[in-house]
Amino acid sequence: MPHSPGSSARPAASPSVLTVNLGRAMMTEHTDCPTGTGIDKRPVDGPVRVAAPGPKGRAGSGLAGDTVCDRRHHGGDDQAVYAYAREDLDAWERELGRELANGVFGENLTTSGIDVSGALIGERWRVGSGPLLEVTSPRIPCRTFAGWLGERGWVKRFTAAAVPGAYLRVLEPGEIRSGDPVEIVHRPDHEVTVAFLFRAETLERELLPRVLAAGDALHPEAREAALKYRAEKAG
Repeated sequence: MPHSPGSSARPAASPSVLTVNLGRAMMTEHTDCPTGTGIDKRPVDGPVRVAAPGPKGRAGSGLAGDTVCDRRHHGGDDQAVYAYAREDLDAWERELGRELANGVFGENLTTSGIDVSGALIGERWRVGSGPLLEVTSPRIPCRTFAGWLGERGWVKRFTAAAVPGAYLRVLEPGEIRSGDPVEIVHRPDHEVTVAFLFRAETLERELLPRVLAAGDALHPEAREAALKYRAEKAG
């Protein structure tokens, strides 16, 4: 079973990017997006340029050569890069009894030595000598993800595990490549981890007011949801 929700344990390995993964559009019955999905991401060789792509709804991935099809729900500055820990993929391998290749969850960065879901909202990562990234939010599972993975009850299982991986925004552009070290250069002083925000947005909505402690680093949609929830409870 993957790490327990809210786990703060960090893997022992030196933080690094195992692979950089890019995807091309493919058609599937599991999305209503007319251009398909870019969830099928595969490791690539060589450097990849990373930069802030632009506003959600109009812009896609922060990685050059990567495809984001459904821009209603994916892409844009606050979801420019998606990272998932190899340690958590390994745990899912044991749970599901099947191999899970780097990139299979649609992640751009498969990491090692980083408790990605335990990262704090607003935590900043320097990748190699390249981009400066900031953690913004968890990945929320959808039917495209479930259909791609082909596991019965996947959305429910993924949600219950609360190991969602993290979206990041690009504060400073640069190039990344497989094997780059990751230095955590800033960890804010609050309790709001990626897993905590995920639980607040899914099964434990009573936690929503507490996510506001993450301040300006919080994904705007998460802030809006938290403020709305707080107002409803106060009224």
